[in-house]
Amino acid sequence: MTIAELQTQAEQILHDAGILPVVTVDTLDQARRVADALLEGGLPAIELTLRTPIAIEALALLKRELPGIKIGAGTVLSELQLRQSIDAGADFLVTPGTPATLARLLADAPIPAVPGAATPTELLTLMGYGFRVCKLFPATAVGGLTMLKGLAGPLSELKLCPTGGISESTAGEFLAQPNVVCIGGSWMVPKDWLAQGQWDKVRQSSAKAAAIVRQARGG
Repeated sequence: MTIAELQTQAEQILHDAGILPVVTVDTLDQARRVADALLEGGLPAIELTLRTPIAIEALALLKRELPGIKIGAGTVLSELQLRQSIDAGADFLVTPGTPATLARLLADAPIPAVPGAATPTELLTLMGYGFRVCKLFPATAVGGLTMLKGLAGPLSELKLCPTGGISESTAGEFLAQPNVVCIGGSWMVPKDWLAQGQWDKVRQSSAKAAAIVRQARGG
C-alpha cells in the first residue's frame, strides 16, 4: 500500500475519532477498563502512549479483546518501538516529533502514521516524505488556534491533529478549524481517575467529548 493510501486511512481514522484520548496506563487491567469506559462513552479510538513498561503488552491485549477499537501507538520514538507496535497490532502510529530517521521509517511502515511536528518547517519536511496528516504538538505551547489559522493558508492540503494543552472547554474551538481533522487530549483520562478506578468519570467525560464532536460537525 502506498503512503498516499495509508494517509487516506489515517485521515479516516482520525476523522471518525474526532477526539483522540491520549492514554497512559500502568497495568493491563487499567488498559482494559479505561478502553471499555471510553468506548461506552462514545470515543472509538485511543492513542496509547508507550511511556510505561506494559504499554506494548496492553496494546496487544486490547486489540485481541476489543477488535472494534482503533488503537494508535503513541510516543513512538525509535525503530524498535515502531516494530513492536506493528507486531502488537497497532492500527496506526503517532510520534511527538519526527527527526529524519524516524520520518523515513514511518513513511515505509505498513500501517498509517501520524507524525508529530511543531513548526511550519517540520511540517513541510514531513509533507516532502508524503505525509498530509500530521500531529501538531505541543499545540497550545506553539500557538494553538493562532498557529492553526496561520498554517491553513500556505499548507492548505495538510490535515492536523493538534494535541497538548487542549481541554474540554477549548475542544470545540479547535475542532471548528477547517484544517483540523481531530484533536488529541487527556482531560477525559487523568492519571488519578485511572489510578483510583473512577471509570464512571471517564465514561461521563468521554460522552461529553463525543457530544462536542457531534456539535462541532453539526451532527
